[in-house]
Amino acid sequence: MIIANPRTVTNLGSRARMVWAGTLLAFRKRPGLGVRAPKTGTPAGESWYQVSMRATRARFWIEMFAIVGAIACALALLMATVGAAAAAAAAQETESGQPAQSSAAQPQTYEGMITDTHCGAKHSADKGRTAGDCTRVCVHGGERFSLVDGDKVYVLEGSPAALKRAAGQRVRIAGTLNGTTISVASVAAAAP
Repeated sequence: MIIANPRTVTNLGSRARMVWAGTLLAFRKRPGLGVRAPKTGTPAGESWYQVSMRATRARFWIEMFAIVGAIACALALLMATVGAAAAAAAAQETESGQPAQSSAAQPQTYEGMITDTHCGAKHSADKGRTAGDCTRVCVHGGERFSLVDGDKVYVLEGSPAALKRAAGQRVRIAGTLNGTTISVASVAAAAP
């Protein structure tokens, strides 16, 4: 490659011709303004380094917003889970009227009428059966024994033979309460 004079191009490769042509375009004259400064790669006059740094800064902030958003979502999910667990525990406590008891709770005594979960305290009189007969028929049909004490109804589990004998009668039951279910330990006639 031989350059005799910067104004005359002789024996230059294609890349050198492009650089020379770009330099000539960059130093164009405008009427009344004189010679302009050389152009760089962007319309704003920034170098490629400045453009890449601006893009890097923008990417940094986008990543930061994404990370903060993900952390906020994770904390919201954690708080919702803890809140749901606390609400379930409070519902169990208010349902039984007393704090949740452990499985090793002491047996308590409950007094009321033995009936079934279908009829409750009101047995159908039009069938011509006694309360005991109606309870036995309903339990044989798939219902469960229950103890009605005023406006409270407890489902009874265990001792099916003793419960069948006392169906429709007022009794005293010893057992442990879990929610609204009593695990029956013994059944005895209620004191008059």
